Amino acid sequence: MKRIFSKKPINDLYINKDHNNSLKRTIGPVNLIIMGLGCIIGAGIFIVTGVASAQSSGPALVLSFILSATACIFTALCYAEFASMIPVSGSVYTYTYVAMGEIWAWMIGWVLMYEYLISASAVAVGWSSYVVGLLSSTGIILPQIISAPPGTGLINLPALFIILLLTGILILGVKESTRFNAIVVLINVSIILLFIFVGLGHINPANYHPFMPFGFSGVLQGAAMVFFAYIGFDAVSTAAEETKNPQRTMPIGIIGSLIISSILYIAVAAVLNGIVPYNLLDTPAPVTFALKSIGINWAASIVSFGALFGLTSVLLTSLFGQSRIFYSMSRDGLLPEIFSHLHENFRSPVICIIIVGTAAAMIAAFFPLNTIIELVNIGTLSAFIFLALSIIILRKQNPDIPRKFKCPLVPIIPILSIVFCSFLIFQLSHTTLERFIISLLIGIAVYFVYGMKNSKLRQCDTDIFNFKDINEIFDLLNSTILTILSQIEKIMRYKRF
Repeated sequence: MKRIFSKKPINDLYINKDHNNSLKRTIGPVNLIIMGLGCIIGAGIFIVTGVASAQSSGPALVLSFILSATACIFTALCYAEFASMIPVSGSVYTYTYVAMGEIWAWMIGWVLMYEYLISASAVAVGWSSYVVGLLSSTGIILPQIISAPPGTGLINLPALFIILLLTGILILGVKESTRFNAIVVLINVSIILLFIFVGLGHINPANYHPFMPFGFSGVLQGAAMVFFAYIGFDAVSTAAEETKNPQRTMPIGIIGSLIISSILYIAVAAVLNGIVPYNLLDTPAPVTFALKSIGINWAASIVSFGALFGLTSVLLTSLFGQSRIFYSMSRDGLLPEIFSHLHENFRSPVICIIIVGTAAAMIAAFFPLNTIIELVNIGTLSAFIFLALSIIILRKQNPDIPRKFKCPLVPIIPILSIVFCSFLIFQLSHTTLERFIISLLIGIAVYFVYGMKNSKLRQCDTDIFNFKDINEIFDLLNSTILTILSQIEKIMRYKRF
């Protein structure tokens, strides 16, 4: 059983050791911040704000964004330390492998794959809604049968189209992708500022009353929902192996993109709820709806057009992050080797990108938005908890590892991150929790069937998975659960707690 808790030595992390299997370092600090903004700004403003306000927070949506941003700031500091210490692809998966061991790394890697895949699908659905609205304003009506998932239509073709298009762009390589993303983010931020300035003159103070129509519990539920809007800085950490001078650049990119996006989110939430009564915002295109409701159709058309750019950048970065998680796990032997194969000219993991794009396209084409969003949030929050635990463990066990950036007030900041994220998880619906647990059990089963046997960390061990009968499998699963509980107990007993 000790084998499945084997840790990857930091010195064993392959940073450009194998040129044929290493990604190119082409991203600087400005492009990294833009990448973060590209994934953070968009979904939260153009999709989630309306649903969260109408169903949970009301005008107190501003407080929901502040609570989520606070949880993210604690987590971002943890990310910044790890990214400066271990500048390789893989994000929390790689950090957990070093700090907690292989079984934990597999679990969080599975969660991250799940998170990015569902996130890309959710954003694609929102993108489709804005396309349909924009086309209808010009007199072009897309039949519902080809622009909505089963239940109201047959297939969501616009969502399918945009994912497949961006999959092709990602195949061309990270340099080309970041250039495209920079243009998209510039347009996106300009559109958001336009909405804020136009909307300020049409705020009706009466729309802020009642401020908390669903009580403070509604604010908390709203915080759990809008947390979806902040997951972009996690995608930044997946680009560590493609970043120039990552020890300095990664903390700048992670923290910088989070601060800028938080300010924009809070401003938009305040203006949006001032323009339109909260109960009318239950729509996948709330910003456009708000402008149309006050008769500013020219601005609504511009925002709809700009929203497409914002959602496109979020979608591009989500697909990027997912493919890099696949790549890292494959390189460790936990997934088939073909996933870590790089294209000879583009130096991108082509097979990963194609599989991720195809799967996300299918989900976006056939599932509704509200089912998708909560599934993203619980995966992200779980990853953040593992990240904070890993910071505490490595500070205790490996205090001498060089850290170009150190998270302040350890273990207080990581503990606050764990508390905030755990609290937000339990604001989600029971159905979401059940679906997440089922997906996690499936992931553990895949590990025992494939990952444990093929792990490169123990590639010399040829007798790891030589079970004689099914009873031994159940015994192993039982022992794994007991060992995991024991590990948690040891962590909680650290003197620094």
